[in-house]
This record gives sequence, C-alpha cells and structure tokens, in this order.
Amino acid sequence: MRVLVFGLGALGHVFATFLQKGGHDVVGIGRRPVIEKINEEGIEVSGIWGNFKVKLKGAYERISEIPRPDFDYVFLTVKSYDTKAAVEDIKSVIQQTTVVICAQNGYGNYETAVKVLGNKHVALARVIFGAELLRPGEVKVTVCAGDIIIGAPRGTIPENRLSQIVDCLNQVGLPAKQSNKIFSYLWDKILYNCALNPLAALLEVNYGTLGDIPETRELMKAIVEEVFSVAQNQNIPLFWKSASEYLRHFYDNLLPPTREHYPSMLQDIQKGKRTEIDALNGAIVNLAKEANITTPVNAVITKLIKAKEQICKRRKRNSF
Repeated sequence: MRVLVFGLGALGHVFATFLQKGGHDVVGIGRRPVIEKINEEGIEVSGIWGNFKVKLKGAYERISEIPRPDFDYVFLTVKSYDTKAAVEDIKSVIQQTTVVICAQNGYGNYETAVKVLGNKHVALARVIFGAELLRPGEVKVTVCAGDIIIGAPRGTIPENRLSQIVDCLNQVGLPAKQSNKIFSYLWDKILYNCALNPLAALLEVNYGTLGDIPETRELMKAIVEEVFSVAQNQNIPLFWKSASEYLRHFYDNLLPPTREHYPSMLQDIQKGKRTEIDALNGAIVNLAKEANITTPVNAVITKLIKAKEQICKRRKRNSF
C-alpha cells in the first residue's frame, strides 16, 4: 500500500516507521529540519516495541513536491490547531478510494476534516500510546494503554477499507482494532487527556504523580465530572454510566501503564510552542457555553495553560 503520514511529529514518526518497516511505501510531510534529517539518515525507533531504523520512500514539506501523490491511506497526525490547513492540502491528493484517518488528540479534528473532504473519505483513530520525539528522526515509544481503535463515526466508509488498514497495522506491529463505537473511544481518550495533560504540564510532573497527590486527584475528578456533563448534554454515547464509574476504570486500568509518561503538552510549553488545550479542556468549555452549562475547573485550567504558554514563550525569547 501507499501511505501518506501528514505530520512527522512523535506520533507521525511511529506510524511512518512501522508501516515502512512492514514493506509499505510511506511518504511523510513535515517541517524542513525534520525532513532533511529523515531523508539523510532515516528514522530510528526505540522503546517498548523494539529498536530499529528505516528509510522512508520520501519526506517532503509540501504535498505538491511529491512525485507520485497517489495514496491508499493518509494518516493525519498534525497538532489539532493545524488540522484545517492540513486537510485543505490533503484535498489535492484525494482519490475515489482514499481514506484519511484522523489520529489526533482532542475534539473537532474529524468534524473539520469532514467539512473539507466529505465523510466518505474520513475515518477516526483513537491512539493511546505515548511517544517522545528525542530529536528529528529519532523517537521513543514510552507507554501503551490500549489498542489503536479505528472506525467511521457515520458508517460512510466501507468495512473492508477499515479492516484492511487495521489488519495492516497489526501485521507491522501496531496493535489495532476496528469499531463502530469510535466516538465512544474518542471521548474516552478526551476524558483521559483532559484529566492528565494540562495538570501534568502545569506542575511539570508525570501522570503517576498526579494520581499520588490528593489535591490533584480532586482536580481530576472535577475535570472528569464536567466533561461528563457536557458529553451527556451532547448525547455522546460514552462507555461509562457516570464519572465515578469512569474514574474507577481510569485509576485501575489507564493510569498504571502510563504512570511514567510526561505529556506532549509539557514538551510543547517547554519549547515555547502552542499547545492543544483548545481541542481538549478548551473545547469542553466552548461546548458547555453553547449548552449553557458551567465548567469552572476546565475554564481555569484552560486559562492557566494559555498563561503558561505566554510565559514560556517570553522566557525563550529573552534567553537569546
């Protein structure tokens, strides 16, 4: 198969490397320093799924530079705030059977992609493994809390197209399953990310530390309860009947295997970059406003992350 990985960050490095290692033709889109390194030296993966190195079919800054822009699947792995620009670019290579898989954090990516590409070309992936980009061309897979789940929320993509990519991921060593309950899985991940990412970024600690401290457990409980109220108002089909039921699952099954993980949100802040808070807690706040629901804890968390973004950007500028 020919696969385009649009967004060569940590997640994109992993998808591109495993698929290329499995014998598929993989092309990547990324920023210039990243693609220069990858084209010269390849990509090296280490961590819980093994250590190996591959050379991609090619890495480019723009789709227009690709000599043969025909792809069976496109993995969209850019940050949520770049989704609109990315799908506008991807539109130029969409053929009749091309499937774009949104493998991103947060709420709104699928909706944005569908507006541009149409729902016959867009699927969703719930990704709950963690990877750290050590440097361009070198990534470490650190944790995995569950299989990659792939599905078409509106049932508009043929089952055989979804099962083909799921089988492919399993064959190359990325554990994956297909599900028609992909929205439920996505919101399961949104709950997880909203509870952990911003607090770990603000306090500069790993996930396990948040679970060990009574005060942060209280904050996570409040965040989850607010997300539940919004999801139920939006008629989102959650797997859990209540916030308390989800929190038992969270502490029993999700947190233990990811205790040592630090969120990419912390890494983005430390590098003076923009975070994905608007697609996580910020999205919850906006959905709540539309429904006249109050979400004070998520609102404060969102403002604190935005403030920390600005503080770190100023520090970075002043350090030069």
